[in-house]
Amino acid sequence: MASDTKFRINLKEGLFELEGNESFVDKHLEKFEEIFKVAIKEVIINNKDNLLNYTTTTPSNSTVDNAPIPLENYSSQEARNHSSKRKTFQDSEISDVQTELPLSSKSSRHSIPKISINIPPVPVDLKQNDEKIGLREFYAEKKPTNHYEKTTLFVFYLTKYNKHQEIKFGEILSCYEEINEKKPSIIDIVKNSIRYKGWLEPGIEKLSTRLTISGENFIKFDLPKT
Repeated sequence: MASDTKFRINLKEGLFELEGNESFVDKHLEKFEEIFKVAIKEVIINNKDNLLNYTTTTPSNSTVDNAPIPLENYSSQEARNHSSKRKTFQDSEISDVQTELPLSSKSSRHSIPKISINIPPVPVDLKQNDEKIGLREFYAEKKPTNHYEKTTLFVFYLTKYNKHQEIKFGEILSCYEEINEKKPSIIDIVKNSIRYKGWLEPGIEKLSTRLTISGENFIKFDLPKT
C-alpha cells in the first residue's frame, strides 16, 4: 500500500513542507516553492491574517488558489524511499515578497518593481588537457537531469578540476554556455540549492558559492542516476 504524498503550507508559522518519495520531492520542490510564494502574495493582497494550511494526497489533482497541481502516482516500492523536506520561512523572507506588491487589497497602478541582476558569464578554462577531463566529457559521464544537479556539477568541476575555492555565478553561467544549454535564473537556483538541497553554501564574496560535503558526495556517488 502506497504512502500518501503530502504538501502543507502554513503561512501563519511560515512553514513549508513537502513529503513523499525522494524522486517526487526532488521533481516538485521548485514548483511548490513558487506556489507558496503565490499564496503569500494572495494573503498580503487581501490583508488576511488567518492560517492557511493545505494538505494534498495522491493520487489526486489538488489546487492552491485555483492553480492545478498535478501529482504523480507512485508504487509501494517507491514509497519505501519516503522523503520529507520542510522549510520554515523567516519574516525577512516573507518581507521580500511583500516588497514586490502594494499591501492594500485595492488595485493600484503604483508598485515597487522587482530588481533583476544581470550577471555576465565569466571566462573560465573548461577544456580537456593532460591534467583534467573537459567539462563536456564530465557532464556526459554524470548525466545531470535538472538545474540543481547541473549547477552542483559545475561547482564540483570548477572546485575539483580548476582548483577554485569559491565559484562565481558568472563562472557557472560559462559552464552552461560550454555545454550549449539554456541558462536558468542562477541566483534562484543557487539559493534554492543552499536552502533545500544542502549541496552548496554561500561564498564569502558576493554572488559566489562553495561546494558542501553533501554536494560532493552527490556528484561522486549518486550520478549518474540508475
